[in-house]
Amino acid sequence: MLDNKNILVTGGTGSFGRAFVRTILAQYPGVRRLVIYSRDELKQYEMSQEFSPQVHRCLRYFIGDIRDAARLRRAMEGVDIVVHAAALKQVPAAEYNPFECIKTNVLGAQNVIEACLDSRVSNVVALSTDKAAAPVNLYGATKLCSDKLFTAANNIRGSRDLRLSVVRYGNVIGSRGSVVPFFLSHRAKGFFPITDPTMTRFNISLEEGVQMVLWALENALGGEIFVPKIPSYLITDLATAIGPECEQRVVGIRPGEKIHEEMITTSDSLNTIDLGPYYAILPTTADQLSEEYLTRRGGQPVEPGFAYNSGTNPDFLSVEQLRTLIRQHVDPGHQA
Repeated sequence: MLDNKNILVTGGTGSFGRAFVRTILAQYPGVRRLVIYSRDELKQYEMSQEFSPQVHRCLRYFIGDIRDAARLRRAMEGVDIVVHAAALKQVPAAEYNPFECIKTNVLGAQNVIEACLDSRVSNVVALSTDKAAAPVNLYGATKLCSDKLFTAANNIRGSRDLRLSVVRYGNVIGSRGSVVPFFLSHRAKGFFPITDPTMTRFNISLEEGVQMVLWALENALGGEIFVPKIPSYLITDLATAIGPECEQRVVGIRPGEKIHEEMITTSDSLNTIDLGPYYAILPTTADQLSEEYLTRRGGQPVEPGFAYNSGTNPDFLSVEQLRTLIRQHVDPGHQA
């Protein structure tokens, strides 16, 4: 699928970008060019120490911001595939600096789309978040806007051989800025701040996220939002897995935070198809897509009123399972 292809990853120095690059270099040695596009020169330097362009001749480190449309167009010259992972993701920072979040997550997303339309890009997958479903915070609202932009861009591709789709998944265990590293760093204090003892979250590993993106690149028709079937966990169980001896202090919900996360709302159910390992939320006017998935790909429509919620998810991780996942997916120097 990726042999002899030119690939660009926005936000390529982030947690996902690093895992994606590692996977591509290991599994697809025939890739022609792999461009890491990001705005932080220090992170690019640090990443180049692990993934050297002298060793991996396909690598290119390209400094640029997705807010800069001209730079994006330059970076996408000759690119076949774009994986859009760049975003401002911290909920409190977005609440305090709303328009900065909009500039990157909404206007930046449109810049990516227009650069793809102006270039010869053939396949685009944008990363989303569970917070984009029925958003209550600005970060989720900007990612919902981004999702809509990418799916609707298929309407204006004209005669171009171009497909744009979205993957939406939950919290990535151990990713930078997520709850697991926070709890691990807080463990020495002897207590964990718990926003609400009933809080739940979805869970996915970086490797699973990367494989989902690769699956979407190979299987998407354009316009879909793909959602994985993944387990949930209780925030109190996560705290117990990391520091069973630590006190759990209830501190209340932060601004813009949910008790439970959703990835598919009841309103989405009329356009959602079960594909086995994944769900696909189709555009409301996508009769042709629906026919393809239902008749040729073995998909099944979900029940009207169906919702995919971390609190009602039938699959929950136990304390021991969480502890095992942390050992597998988090830096060995900070394991539970």
